Amino acid sequence: MPLTILDALDDPKLFEPLFKPRESWAAWRVALKALFALPMDARELALFEQHTGRQRAPTVPAREGWFVCGRRAGKSRIAALVAVFLACFKSYDDVLAPGETGTVMLLASDRRQARVLMRYVIGMLEAVPMLRTLVVNRTAESVELANRIVVEIHTASFRAVRGYSVVAAICDELAFWRSDESANPDTEIVAALRPAMATIPGALLLAISSPYAKKGALWSAHKDHYGHDGDPVMVWRAPSLTMHPGLDATIVERALLEDESAARAEWLAEFRSDLESYVDPATIQRLIVPGRRELGPSWTTKYFAFCDPSGGSGTDSMTLAISHWDHVAGKAVLDLVEEVRPPFDPEETVAHFAKTLERYRVRVAVGDKFGGDWPSSVFKRHGVSYRASERTKSQIYAETLPLLNSSCVELLDDARLLRQLSALERRTGSSGRDLIDHGPGRRDDVVNAALGSVLLAAGGRRRGMAPPSLLGQIRVLPGDAPYEPARRPVPTLPMPRDDVWSRGF
Repeated sequence: MPLTILDALDDPKLFEPLFKPRESWAAWRVALKALFALPMDARELALFEQHTGRQRAPTVPAREGWFVCGRRAGKSRIAALVAVFLACFKSYDDVLAPGETGTVMLLASDRRQARVLMRYVIGMLEAVPMLRTLVVNRTAESVELANRIVVEIHTASFRAVRGYSVVAAICDELAFWRSDESANPDTEIVAALRPAMATIPGALLLAISSPYAKKGALWSAHKDHYGHDGDPVMVWRAPSLTMHPGLDATIVERALLEDESAARAEWLAEFRSDLESYVDPATIQRLIVPGRRELGPSWTTKYFAFCDPSGGSGTDSMTLAISHWDHVAGKAVLDLVEEVRPPFDPEETVAHFAKTLERYRVRVAVGDKFGGDWPSSVFKRHGVSYRASERTKSQIYAETLPLLNSSCVELLDDARLLRQLSALERRTGSSGRDLIDHGPGRRDDVVNAALGSVLLAAGGRRRGMAPPSLLGQIRVLPGDAPYEPARRPVPTLPMPRDDVWSRGF
């Protein structure tokens, strides 16, 4: 009779010394029995029914296991146990071609997070003498075994997982995966993993995560598979204290008092009902002008600029966006977005932005209240007046939303901007007001500057048009101008610096 994962967990020569005290892992033992379709007694079956919503115990091992559990529930240690068990105690010789290697993938939001899981895997292999002899090569991100199986860290990218024979994939904290490549990286990565596992009988996709918003792969799995008897996709949902009884309950109680909505997700494994997308994806698609990356300046147009400064040494980009109001179309038009990613020299970046602002005849830039007087002083050295915005990011997003929903905005076809816009979330704060911000692990440097400039353009639309008497005398540069250039010869004249329309604000 083949060795089961519970046999290995109870064997003093294998994993039993690593999972003490035994009673602390009682709920996880039931979860593993459910995952691998092992017999359960009446008490275990009751726990299984409580946390899967099912009425009948599974008769075949799950093809996918989705464990929606609170923080500090022991998810990573159990995931490492499953990875080591499948890598060491299951034979794939009959499905792997000569020279082919089977892969146990460890995926997380980034490589640093995935190394946490890898350390558990290495720790288990090193702690068991029988398994230590299987290791033929080891690096910081992979362990190669003598049975043609390699356990390795992989980038959480739908491109990076292709081309492998995946015998198991462990997706750690899936609800918090974010990527600059995609607005929906978790769903796309899971979709790319499934074909890589299709030719491996018994291949297992194991996703472990605390829940977050009601969207993404984790929420979809819960919505579609929780409580369905006989479903090969098993979903197990349980609070932290259920899975880890030794956890200090006062930590959970204190968290619930401080922020109940967040704590119920993090500790009670409840998907947040107070979160929703800032703007509908279909609305975003309507606002994009396909193929438009930038609009050059026009002398007949008044422009507005918003800057999101950064120090250059952290993780935040420094961004600049310029917009104008199209009086004919009745829309705020995003003309340009520039982003400088760290590391960079802030002084050089401001100098570059100042040249861009000069091209668009903008002498006043509005921006975030970053670094005290630093932005104002450094922009001033380059001939630009910098004014701190009176609105917070959340207020900018809230006030721009009606423009977006009414299609009174034209956006550039910029993938990074659109991903950040799609990732903005709206939730109700303790004061009852809506708070809008990026989700965990996301950024909003580009979208903050873009929507800031759009809001400025919309606010200045009544005073932003050039005087009609001057329209025939103005040379129109290449770009998207709301007015037709004069047909008669145009004299080259210096621009009148004292007119309100020629100033930056």
